[in-house]
Amino acid sequence: VQLQASGGGQVQAGGSLKLSCVVSGRDLSGYGMAWFRQAPGRDRDFLAGISRSGGSTVYADPVKGRFTITRDNAKNTLYLQMNNLKPEDTATYYCAARPYYSGPHYPNTYSYWGQGTQVTVSS
Repeated sequence: VQLQASGGGQVQAGGSLKLSCVVSGRDLSGYGMAWFRQAPGRDRDFLAGISRSGGSTVYADPVKGRFTITRDNAKNTLYLQMNNLKPEDTATYYCAARPYYSGPHYPNTYSYWGQGTQVTVSS
């Protein structure tokens, strides 16, 4: 399974970005998917997860109500819509996949990772 993340960039506080993650090598519908982020000197943090069908989602508190995770299995693509961005959202964002959805969303439970896309939010 190969994941390719894109869509990062520089925005001002209050702005929006939409990240994409294209999956190749496997049918996306077989995997639970998630977005993580990592700022310099910090751990990789879970942001949002989505079930294989897209029917269930879960969010970390810092992004709840601002970020939305979706998927299009027909296009083998995962998305993260980010609204009302804040300077503290500045980080490298990663998409990840594992062959199930339920359970703790620790980074070491995910088998496959994209290369990361940088998001920078200025005040």
